Amino acid sequence: MGMELPTEEAGFHEMNDGYISDSEVVFHVRSVLKLVSQGDNEQYNQLVEVMNCTQRLEPDQEAMLVASLKALSGAVSSIDVIFHETLLSSIFGMSMWNCGRDAMDALVELIINLAVSSGNFVDACLDMLVCNFLPPPTVLPSLSQTRGLARKKEVLDRVHSALRSIADLVPLAPLRLMPIVLQRMPRVHAKEALIVIYVESMLRLESSSIGELVGSTMLMAVVDRLIDLDVEIGWEDILQEDTGKGIFDMELEDIEENADEDDGKIGNELPKGALSRQNLGGNLVAEKLDSLMELACEHLKSCAESGRLVKVFETLIQSFEMTVLNAHKSKFAQFVVFYACSLDPENCAMKFATFLADVFMCRTTPPLTRMSAVSYLASYLSRGKFLPSSFVASILKRLVQWCFEYTQFWDSQETAFNPRAHRVFYSGCQAVMYVLCFRMRLLIEVPHLKYQLFHMPLEAILRHPLDPLKVCLPSIVEEFLRQAKEAPLFTMSETFLFNDQLESEFSKAFGGMERLDMFFPFDPCLLKKSDRYIRPNFVFWSMVRATYDDDEDDDADVDIYEDDLADENAASFRENGLAQSVEDHDLDLINFESSLSKMSISPKASLKHGFPGQFDTPTRMPAKIRPSTSPDW
Repeated sequence: MGMELPTEEAGFHEMNDGYISDSEVVFHVRSVLKLVSQGDNEQYNQLVEVMNCTQRLEPDQEAMLVASLKALSGAVSSIDVIFHETLLSSIFGMSMWNCGRDAMDALVELIINLAVSSGNFVDACLDMLVCNFLPPPTVLPSLSQTRGLARKKEVLDRVHSALRSIADLVPLAPLRLMPIVLQRMPRVHAKEALIVIYVESMLRLESSSIGELVGSTMLMAVVDRLIDLDVEIGWEDILQEDTGKGIFDMELEDIEENADEDDGKIGNELPKGALSRQNLGGNLVAEKLDSLMELACEHLKSCAESGRLVKVFETLIQSFEMTVLNAHKSKFAQFVVFYACSLDPENCAMKFATFLADVFMCRTTPPLTRMSAVSYLASYLSRGKFLPSSFVASILKRLVQWCFEYTQFWDSQETAFNPRAHRVFYSGCQAVMYVLCFRMRLLIEVPHLKYQLFHMPLEAILRHPLDPLKVCLPSIVEEFLRQAKEAPLFTMSETFLFNDQLESEFSKAFGGMERLDMFFPFDPCLLKKSDRYIRPNFVFWSMVRATYDDDEDDDADVDIYEDDLADENAASFRENGLAQSVEDHDLDLINFESSLSKMSISPKASLKHGFPGQFDTPTRMPAKIRPSTSPDW
């Protein structure tokens, strides 16, 4: 090209011993490009060499690059996709992360001009910009430092500005951008920093002007990646297996904790068979998932602050239905939806519960999906601190009415007792009992809600020949009966209703002791970063006041109940006591682990049907219990 160490001065560039204007440089570059078609490649190859920068340049080299990029911007009409393939390949392979500010600006200008000049270049320009979502490996370590973060902002601001400019000038560009972004998305086994920085750009696209066309796709792709990471975490990664038990016999056992006053850490090891956050320590997949969920929660928070959450939530619900709802092994990804609901109790929170109830009651929906939906619904109604009591009661009324109507249509002539044939029904019954284990006392303290609860046909459902108490999970049945007796919720005699063993073969076949999927979806979140978003809006079992609890001798450290007698439509519970303090992280973590330890999945002794008050040592509620499968009703 004949250019030697040019410097910029008053709009002119020094070339050899003389000065030429910008327009003359452009003319010269056009001539070089035209000579290629005539077989003269010498100066062309020099130009290509200038574009081949794979690392940070010296100031003189940077100046040469800037001059060349600006000249090419003015000569884009002379660039041919066939004759200048090597030049285009060099340009599209450039990394802004290796360029100075002037070079980045010149490169962005060239990419935009190329995209606008010809439809042949649009995809390649978009792909080049998307590739610049990610830094080169040499830059990656510096992103944890202040200087690296500043560099990241400089690059990504220009990348996204270029994407918006191309979208404004080329109307079809956003639609062509979507598959490129999805294809370039790092896989689950990529480094955490790469996945996080890429997803940051995806969410930035979602909230930009381009998001009007690609936003839903970006958000759904992020949820898909959360699920991909979630299912990579095996239960063996979060459960310590007792070698004397089968994997399906494990339960959440009591954890003996000693808080060290100096550092607030839990002193003792977890027992085998325990579910704990500690077991995920050092799990790289869990750490990736945690970081992405933190990013998603921050994005949802910003959407709420900007008034976009209701619109974004529509996409989130759609993604949940398509991806999360039927993901059998999902453990934590669903908390993104939970957090979104907590940000908008009046709209999103109620919409999610209604959606789940509708899915459960839709006869054309596959049984497994209906069972999953009611499992999510039960867990959500039980754990959502932001849900008003009146709303919980209204959803319970729908569930109970559905179960009652099911018993009315049941063929009384059926001879063989087959729980699998009525699995949707049993899932609904189990969901009702599970929610009441968490909410019964709260409901009976509000006069009109107590009236509603006591006039629901629960008794008729439970004494029906389908016998849900014999099929549903024993630990749920026992806790429910214990609270129901204390309420008292039933008028019939105990011996008439409950005269069989809780831990029956039917319960095992349906989804009891011998299934790993006994876990409710919104069990306490074990991911460290994500937990700080969930915890303030989450009901732990240790926080629940059961109907049989003595107020004066209540062992619970926290009272989650709002005074519903004074405010029946309270959208959130009030935390009392000294133990539950969001600001005191160490004490909070101890209480979090303690709440897990108090929730045993299965009874530790053989139990007879009868009200659990008969037993000397009542067992605790399970943390997560997902029912098994159901009929087409």
